[in-house]
Amino acid sequence: MNRTKLSLQNRVFLSMVALIIIASILIAIVTIIQYHEQAEEYNTGRLERKETAIRNHITVELNNTTYEIVPSKLRYIFLYQNKIFDISRIHNLEIEIYDLDGNFSISSNRDFTNDTVVRKIDKNILDILANTTDHRYVKREKKDDKEYQSSYTYIVNHNYRPIGILHLPYLEDSSDQDRELSEFLSRLALGFLLIFIVGMVLAYFISSYITRSIKTVSDKMSETRLLKRNEKISLKDASKEIYSLVESYNSMVDDLEESAVKLAQSEREEAWREMAKQVAHEIKNPLTPMRLTVQMFERKFDPEDPMITHKLKEFSKTMIQQIDVMSSIASAFSDFAKMPTQKREKINVVDVVKLATEIFTEPYISFDSEGKNIVANLDKMQITRVVTNLIKNSIQAMVDIDNPSVKVTVLDKGNDVVISVSDNGKGISDELKNKVFEPKFTTKTSGMGLGLPMVKNIIEAYGGVISFISDEDSGTVFTITLPKK
Repeated sequence: MNRTKLSLQNRVFLSMVALIIIASILIAIVTIIQYHEQAEEYNTGRLERKETAIRNHITVELNNTTYEIVPSKLRYIFLYQNKIFDISRIHNLEIEIYDLDGNFSISSNRDFTNDTVVRKIDKNILDILANTTDHRYVKREKKDDKEYQSSYTYIVNHNYRPIGILHLPYLEDSSDQDRELSEFLSRLALGFLLIFIVGMVLAYFISSYITRSIKTVSDKMSETRLLKRNEKISLKDASKEIYSLVESYNSMVDDLEESAVKLAQSEREEAWREMAKQVAHEIKNPLTPMRLTVQMFERKFDPEDPMITHKLKEFSKTMIQQIDVMSSIASAFSDFAKMPTQKREKINVVDVVKLATEIFTEPYISFDSEGKNIVANLDKMQITRVVTNLIKNSIQAMVDIDNPSVKVTVLDKGNDVVISVSDNGKGISDELKNKVFEPKFTTKTSGMGLGLPMVKNIIEAYGGVISFISDEDSGTVFTITLPKK
């Protein structure tokens, strides 16, 4: 799964299902291990019981024999009247007898007695028999996928002196245990299947119950915003921990609302302070030359001067120019502060943009359109304002540029009209690109940095988009996309 993350409900559900499966597997494993241990204990105990019974039977035969009880006579003692076969039949176990040097002597297996193959007990086994207190050794081995235990022990005379070695090869028969285990596991599987189905249903409802309240809190938190009114959470039948979480959230909503009010007030105050600083700064620029002009005129004023009329006109002209600058500053701030009022009408965008281009007298400004009529429902004055502002910026970016060029184009893109203004001016550096549409930002020595932000406001009011591509020292291309309707 993706570290597309699982929901808490799915995690709880899957965890409970996994717990049921793991518990079932562990119980089955423990059961199998327990059965195998019991089977091993059963076979070991059965071999010990048979060995004890056979040794007792051998002791009885030794007590009743007429032969001398010495190692050399063992073969005759047990072949007499087929005694070894009787013992093997009675105890249902094959019997082999070896001399004290480990050489084969006699077996209850009739086929083997006619066999010419010589068998001998391994020297390590003989050493163990001689050096252990109970003089007994059991060897485990596997042949033809069957488990065998081989028991080796001494046959002793009346004085408990060894006269031979008794070997009992025992096939471990676990068929009954295996059958019982198979039956038990079958029943256990049916029981686990039922438990699994019931557990899945319970896991689903429990996980839903546990996470229902948490999901409600989560959904509310995801909808929480600083600058909107957030609803508080009301829950019933939730746990104590969830109630604590809900109370914390509701308290946070109260604090958030209070913080939003303070933040909005602070932002408004900060915006007005910044605007006041900018207005004051821009107004001071023309006031300084006005002050100097007035002081100079006052100092040099002479009513008898024959040039007094000419000087008065120059003085008035200078003052009027500075007053006009102040008026344009006031208008710029006023225009930026209010959202442009749209007066939509069907216009030929090609004609409007072309007329806006023809306002400028620079010979390097060119206009091109892929058609003569591209009709859109827009405000003629605002489109003119946008285009002239962009052309002004392009002209100002090409000071001291050889072979300057400004190209204005209009393209028809189905439901949109695209206007682009490109130049080969100084361009915009990478570190300044993200500030282009910020109010008060400008790279020029004059101006208030409100032109492009105002253009952006106009374009976005139509639901349009303005973007630019710029390479430093190579030029800039501004592209405007506006819906026709």
